[in-house]
Parts: sequence; structure tokens; C-alpha cells
Amino acid sequence: MTTRDWIRMALYLAVALVLSYVESLFPLPLGVPGIKLGLANIVTVVALVTLGWKKTFWITLLRCLLTAIFGVFSTLLFSLAGGLLSLAVMALLLGTGRFSLTAVSAAGGVCHNAGQIAVAALVMGPGILAYLPWLMAAGLISGIAVGLAAGLVARRLKSQSAKGVGE
Repeated sequence: MTTRDWIRMALYLAVALVLSYVESLFPLPLGVPGIKLGLANIVTVVALVTLGWKKTFWITLLRCLLTAIFGVFSTLLFSLAGGLLSLAVMALLLGTGRFSLTAVSAAGGVCHNAGQIAVAALVMGPGILAYLPWLMAAGLISGIAVGLAAGLVARRLKSQSAKGVGE
């Protein structure tokens, strides 16, 4: 990896951590625990498109670890399960070239919640699965929003890179 790769990864990680923190300041009053916009996932999708899955894996892993260290450590398993499952599915779908970035992100949002609810069911028991339909719907909606935002950011980064800005 080049120095430029390390710098981009560090910047993406920093932005993801800031977005995660900002999002924690404004919880959604939806009555269903665990539903968030997933703003940090914009960075994951952009990194996947601009850096590839291997570098995005490290960004995702470090984001989960650092968020757990500076937040509530018990959320680490939930974050890892959701983040890594989501990343794996998005990387596979993106690699086929058959899906739009929004569709890839929507699948990632659903899989993120599926990974988290699976861990929750193991930790808390199967009763938590009653939240599954709500979390799947929320994952789909937030995944679409994240995909649209990530598409805008990725296009902007690519156009800036093509112009030589920041090179």
C-alpha cells in the first residue's frame, strides 16, 4: 500500500467516526431500538467504490473497534456482525457489476441489521426477532438513502481526482 492509500484510509476512518458520533447525538424517536440512519455507512460505501473491499474491510473493522472503545464496549459484537456482513454482501454485489450503488447499499443496510439482530438473538434470546420486520424495513430505507448520498460523494471525489485536485 502506498502512503496515499494510508492517508485516504485514515481520512475515511476519521470521517466515519465523526459521522457516527454526530448521529449518536440525535437518536431517532421511532419507538424501535437500534434504528439509525447509518451516516457512517456513507463512508463505507464510498470507500468500497474508491478503495476496494480489502482497504474498506480495515476501515470498517477499525471503526467498529474505535467506536466501541470510546462508546459502549458491549456494542462491539453488534457493530462487527452488522458492519462486516454488510460489507461482505456489498462487495459481492458490487463485484458483479449488475447492481446500482443504491441497490448495493440497500442490500448492505438490510444485511447490517440482519447481522445485528442475529447477535441480539444469541445474546438476548429469540424474542428479539419480533423487531426483525421493522429493522429490515429501516435497513432498506436507510440503505437507499446512504447509497444515494454515497453515489454523490463518490462522483464528486472521482471528478476532483480526474481534475488533479488534491493530487
